[in-house]
Amino acid sequence: MKVLLVKPYNLSDHIQPSLGLGYLASNVRERHEVKILDCIKERVKAADFPRFLNKEKPDIAGIQCYTYDLHNVGEMLKACKTSGVKTVIGGPHPSAVPKETMEFFGNDLDYLFHGEAETGFGLFLDGLDSPSGTDFKNIPGLVWRKDSEIVVNDKNYEKDLDNLAMPAWDLIKPQEYPEAQHGAFFKKFPIAPIMATRGCPFSCTFCAGSLISGKKIRKRSPSNILTEIKTLYDDYGIREFHIIDDNFTFDRAFAKDFLRGLKKLDLNISWAVPNGIRIDTLDDELLSLMKETGLYLISLGIESGSDRILRRMKKNTSTEQIRHSVKLIRRHGVNIAGFFILGFPGETREDMEKTIAFSLELDLIRANFFTYLPFPGTESFRALKNEGKLSGVNLKRFYFMNATFTPEGIDKNTLKGLQRKAFLKFFLRPRIFVYNLAQIKSFRHFKFLFGRFLRWLLLK
Repeated sequence: MKVLLVKPYNLSDHIQPSLGLGYLASNVRERHEVKILDCIKERVKAADFPRFLNKEKPDIAGIQCYTYDLHNVGEMLKACKTSGVKTVIGGPHPSAVPKETMEFFGNDLDYLFHGEAETGFGLFLDGLDSPSGTDFKNIPGLVWRKDSEIVVNDKNYEKDLDNLAMPAWDLIKPQEYPEAQHGAFFKKFPIAPIMATRGCPFSCTFCAGSLISGKKIRKRSPSNILTEIKTLYDDYGIREFHIIDDNFTFDRAFAKDFLRGLKKLDLNISWAVPNGIRIDTLDDELLSLMKETGLYLISLGIESGSDRILRRMKKNTSTEQIRHSVKLIRRHGVNIAGFFILGFPGETREDMEKTIAFSLELDLIRANFFTYLPFPGTESFRALKNEGKLSGVNLKRFYFMNATFTPEGIDKNTLKGLQRKAFLKFFLRPRIFVYNLAQIKSFRHFKFLFGRFLRWLLLK
């Protein structure tokens, strides 16, 4: 079959390769013809998609879907139907609420995958391509219609990640991506994201990560990861790697084994962990190895400067523990970026002011202040839904830079004002301002960063 895998256009700041689509492509391409379209990178908006379909004429389009993609994906699915192209989607939103997603798109959506789809997607395509068809109930992760009933098959989580083929980097072409990847700042270029582990055993009430990749941590072997890094380095000229796992350092022994192997490769690279790592998984030996192998930035999901809110979030940490971990990391000469959430359910203005003050107290070079988003399927989402507090949420504007949801007693203008205040107070300090200004690599990089900064400050 002729398969088109699509990352839809949206307002995301991160123009980076989709590992999910890359893994899907590599695991089905032996039997099917596959093309990957990154609509953000190629600036293909939903209105332009029909022309692309008419040019490529795929048999089936597989579209990645986050919650903020819903309406764009809806337009793309309609275009597929008009062109006679079968449709299937996957990704975070359908993984969180599969049945509701099928209902949302109606007859414009033929199939859906929830959870990890590498195994099931290949079986699914083979079945569609077979003259005798296939029994959909045996395809893991597939959501489909049997007459008028929506059938949700059990999710699949690959136990041995080494069984999966490396992402189809020749289709992704990571060397062609701009300086707008995760974190916006970088040390070397070009950049590629890689994933060493999957799964998250933690229970943060705002996070949907475990709905996609499960609670159990699964790891690639260090040799498998190192082979991918060497391939990207030699064949694609990649000089910086972003490990985008949720829990790369959860198993410290595994992380240390990998880093010792990376040290032996002796590559001229830099690397970072822009998705964040747990502060309670670090020690001196691990940080030394990270620094020696080219690590220059650790992102930390700090989230709040209020211990009351950290408990409500079920972060299983405290402001005192965060202070200790920041000092530990800085002692090894590694820079830190912090993630913070403003407007969490039950949060007061006083809590948010504590978060802003906390960000200024910590030894961070950058900070991002996200407004809380009620991601479907999360514990905080379910609580808000049960309390009838989600009626004002606009899915068309479901972005971290918007005041999509506000806690009781806080209006949208107040929340957006606090977010602006946090950014300006943090970045306009002379030392921080000058440091970050010096990290800008080119005029194109400056234009991207300036545009991003304005979007975060001005968008409501």
